[in-house]
Amino acid sequence: MKFIIKHFDEKSRRGIIVTHRGAINTPAFMPVGTQGTVKAMSPEELTEIGAEIILSNTYHLYLRPGHEIIHQLGGLHKFINWSGPMLTDSGGFQVYSLSSLRKIKEDGVEFRSHIDGSLHFLTPEKAMEIQAMLGSDIVMAFDECTSYPAEYDYAAKSLDLSTEWAKRCKAEVERIKRLEDEKKAGIKDLITSQPHNLSTAQLLFGIIQGGMYKDLRKRSLQELIEIGFDGYAAGGLSVGETKKEMHEIIEFIGPAMPDDKPRYLMGVGDLTDVLVAVENGFDMFDCVMPTRNARNGTLFTSRGRISIKRTEFKADPDPLDPDCNCYTCRNYSKAYLRHLFLSKEILSMRLNTIHNLYFYLNFFRKMREAIDNRTFGQFKKHWEEILSRD
Repeated sequence: MKFIIKHFDEKSRRGIIVTHRGAINTPAFMPVGTQGTVKAMSPEELTEIGAEIILSNTYHLYLRPGHEIIHQLGGLHKFINWSGPMLTDSGGFQVYSLSSLRKIKEDGVEFRSHIDGSLHFLTPEKAMEIQAMLGSDIVMAFDECTSYPAEYDYAAKSLDLSTEWAKRCKAEVERIKRLEDEKKAGIKDLITSQPHNLSTAQLLFGIIQGGMYKDLRKRSLQELIEIGFDGYAAGGLSVGETKKEMHEIIEFIGPAMPDDKPRYLMGVGDLTDVLVAVENGFDMFDCVMPTRNARNGTLFTSRGRISIKRTEFKADPDPLDPDCNCYTCRNYSKAYLRHLFLSKEILSMRLNTIHNLYFYLNFFRKMREAIDNRTFGQFKKHWEEILSRD
């Protein structure tokens, strides 16, 4: 990997992450394809609207169809027909969300599948093995996502566990790479159960935890830096805290993260929050907001969000957004989109999703241009005024 910062505008950064599967311009938005698909979109359509990287999830693909099957079929890229870079989350957040179905232990997490109730045990080593077999380009360390609200002592213990798991993740990734290098060198693999032909080009990101406590966040970051990762992510946000609390952590931890590594803000996609994060040096983002809102009939425009089901659009011949050049806005009226949504037609989800994802990716393009031109402050002020109307 190469990470090159091309321009600064105060603390905002305009960069590029170069991977063996392609380049990612930052700040970057990653459409979420939890189960190996960005809902309602084909990989070709994602490429057409400018997506450079997508995200899939270890937990869901482990349960169904199973990482072994995906590995046997040539890896996740081939399985879903996506040729660009891909990031996989370790599954820590999904296990966190199954609070009634899991038990956290020192070695890992015992949980019951939300699909069939079967019992599973996920360790840091297992999470790394699964991601290696999936063959994603960027893999996330397995961590415990600190709940909100959390007492200081609990947040500290949770942080200690995440740091220990981060060490084990790093050691496992290095072990897998060493075994693969030995295979390529013709050295006999004595561990016959080791999967074959795993990627040795995967980048491992560590995840900063610590809840809403700045001293714990700082300690988490320092401990991860000592371990050494290809990139660093802020986790445990957008889990119920107030906007003020979230922004305080973003403003504190963003500038403290290593300058020469990508900075990833996990699961945060509200554009108001994104603007604050980019202002404080974050480079990578993911969120289900554009796709989930699209399926629910809420659409993002250059004039603010609209609900397509509103009566005022019943006979409206205009496109969703006159400033948008997406396929939906070039070809369809608000009246037709409203009709599709109220009729519960599948095409409604597709056209709405194309628009919302195009809007998000174009928003990030415009942010990059603003940083290039050193006008990000004006860009942020302009969009904060629009977003405040929602």
